[in-house]
This record gives sequence, C-alpha cells and structure tokens, in this order.
Amino acid sequence: MQMISLTKDVLIRGFDDSVHSKLGKKSDQMGVSINSIVKDAVEQWLDKKTHVPHVHDLLIYSDEKSMNNFLKSLNRMTNDTEWFKSFAAPPKHHTEKVLSKLDWFNGTIKPYKPHGTDGSKYCGKVMQNIVKESQKKPICCVDFMITDIADNSFRHAMELEKGYDEARLPGLMFCPYKASNLMNSDITDMIELFMMHDKIFVVKNDDIYKLHVTKESIHKIFLN
Repeated sequence: MQMISLTKDVLIRGFDDSVHSKLGKKSDQMGVSINSIVKDAVEQWLDKKTHVPHVHDLLIYSDEKSMNNFLKSLNRMTNDTEWFKSFAAPPKHHTEKVLSKLDWFNGTIKPYKPHGTDGSKYCGKVMQNIVKESQKKPICCVDFMITDIADNSFRHAMELEKGYDEARLPGLMFCPYKASNLMNSDITDMIELFMMHDKIFVVKNDDIYKLHVTKESIHKIFLN
C-alpha cells in the first residue's frame, strides 16, 4: 500500500475496487470520510510499532566472568539504538567497573541503603533516578541491587520483585540472581520468582540458555 499526501487528502494505491467499495459503504454508515478511516488505521499501526515493551526477565548466573560476558554482549546489541542503558549495583560490585567503562548510567544513589525497613523506598528512588535520567527513552536496565538483596534476604528480594512486577518501567529490566541463592531458597519461592518474570535465562561462559517453566498435570508425565 503506497500513500501519497496531496494537500490534506490521502490517495491510496494498491486497493482494488472491492476494498474501495467497502470503505465507501463503511464511511457512509459511520458518517465519516474515507480519509478519516485510513488516517485512524495508520495511527493505530504506528502506535503498535512504537509501543515500548515492559519486559521483566530473570538472569541466573554462577560466576562473574559469565555475567561480564553477558553484559558486554548486551552492550553490543544495544549500541546505535535508542535504548537508555542503565544499571544499579552495590559499591565496588564487579559489574560497576565493566558497565561504567561502557558508559552505562549508574542509577544507584549514595548512601547505598537497599536493606532494612526503608529498603523498598530506597530501591524505588533508584528506579525513579533512572527514569528521570532516561529522558523518556526506553530503558534497558540490569539491576544488581536485587542480587545483593537476595544475598542477605531472599524473602526481601521476593517482596521487591512483586512490587516491581505490578509497576514495571517501560523497557527491559533484567534481574540477575546467583545460582547458589536460588538453590538454597525454598522451592515455593523459586517457582514464584520464575512466574513473576517473562523469561528465564541461564548465563554460562559465552552461552545463554532459556528455561521454560510451566505447571503441568501428572498425566502428562506419561505422554510422549
């Protein structure tokens, strides 16, 4: 479909007589012009194409080297794009040097206080800081605060995850967890954590594995 602007009219090429006839009848029924119908369809199409996803993904890793490799790959994938690359991490975290060198914005606020009774408020302020600095660009963020929080209290990390899942930022949010923390957690908490995220990835060396977790019936064990 080719569209050419002539003054304020829209000329559509590629529509056959049948389509033009249907458009004409529909415009008469609705009491609007064909141009208005086409304009509305184009605006809806553009809106879908410019829609920013609200993605919440889980990253599982066991060693610093694997995570650093992932971050460098993520940086290459988002180069020359509109993504606002950001992160949050505790002081002297191994990723701080890597991401700062790659010119990612560190949204962490000093003094660093994500633990305790005011931890949730602190984390909220960090997210607000990242949103403000993004200047309405879609956000690509890796949150190592949640890694640190899970080191101290997996239950607190779960509470923060629930809060974020209900009010996601526009863009991509990656929540990294150490494999050891997951393995030492309660199985119910682990499943709940999986279900709160859109996708689950395991990072090892230069490889990324995607996990699929679904609730199944006992009967399916005997199928296939």
